Amino acid sequence: MYNLFTVAPVSMGGAVFTTVLIAAAGIWLLALGHFFFRGYRWTRAGTLVFQLFAVVIAVPTLQGGVILTGLLLLLPAAAVLLLLFTRPVLEHTSKVSGDPKAF
Repeated sequence: MYNLFTVAPVSMGGAVFTTVLIAAAGIWLLALGHFFFRGYRWTRAGTLVFQLFAVVIAVPTLQGGVILTGLLLLLPAAAVLLLLFTRPVLEHTSKVSGDPKAF
């Protein structure tokens, strides 16, 4: 993100697209966090997918020799993936979307 605003981009369209994509991912993570703490069950799937993307980015980063950045991506993602399926998290995220309607 830092390089998008400090280095002259090769393609302005690509830089704008990347900025919009990163902003959309940030907004999605804020929504996931908000609804996760409210206990909605669908947030586990979004969290799982995002953490798997983090692992997919972390492994080549580690193989490329950027150890600190790779570990900063891999360790939190691994912790979240492990904790996501623990009993307290599963019990907390058991709410379905909305109150049941009575006829």
